[in-house]
Amino acid sequence: MAEEIKSLEELNAAVGGADAAVAMEFDAPREPVRDELGRSYATGKRKDAVARVWIKPGSGKVIVNGKDLNDYFARPVLQMILRQAFTVAGVDGQFDVMATVKGGGLSGQAGAVKHGISKALQLYDPSLRPALKAAGFLTRDARVVERKKFGKRKARRSFQFSKR
Repeated sequence: MAEEIKSLEELNAAVGGADAAVAMEFDAPREPVRDELGRSYATGKRKDAVARVWIKPGSGKVIVNGKDLNDYFARPVLQMILRQAFTVAGVDGQFDVMATVKGGGLSGQAGAVKHGISKALQLYDPSLRPALKAAGFLTRDARVVERKKFGKRKARRSFQFSKR
């Protein structure tokens, strides 16, 4: 029969071996994830937009759906949103980005590409993860448009009330 554990110290001693193995497993440093061409790939999402993003070392050129960044995202605010990930990580102009985006509008697409760039950066160089995580760029923004309900004009807006 198995021996009985009578005190907390005996329990810690019995579990100590397994606990050390689990601690070693979680403390292992993250390894860079790159394909045979030296690129890192990640998927970014925002609202209804989904972006597939590849990054590789380069001169800072950004291509979105086959167009230059300035042509695809004409508004400076959207261009700034895209560059935030590089600024926070401190790697401005060091990576080339190739992204394909589908769904949503331009604002959602810009957010999706930023999310994808952030995820790809931390896969390429795991030492950038703390800065990106602290800025909240690795978290998928779950806010989406609320669905329209029956008996309502929009999701929550009622039809105009008429007393007579």
